[in-house]
Amino acid sequence: MTCTTYEFRVEGQLTDQAREAFCDMDIEESADGAALVGDVIDEAHLLGVMAQCRTLGLTVVSAHQVAGGSRHAGHPRAGAG
Repeated sequence: MTCTTYEFRVEGQLTDQAREAFCDMDIEESADGAALVGDVIDEAHLLGVMAQCRTLGLTVVSAHQVAGGSRHAGHPRAGAG
């Protein structure tokens, strides 16, 4: 299965609930928000991530593919989930 790595930038800090919901993604927080980086398998999955952000009250600032393709190869959580 081919995965594409996406970065989702959201406003504000993540709650524990949001961290748990996105536990399969790498999370990087900064003063103005957070970046969620993870593999997306298809358009339905992409829309699901966006819907989960909305459900958790997160404002998505941007969402884009990460250059270089998938983070799956060589990632410590590769194959997990």
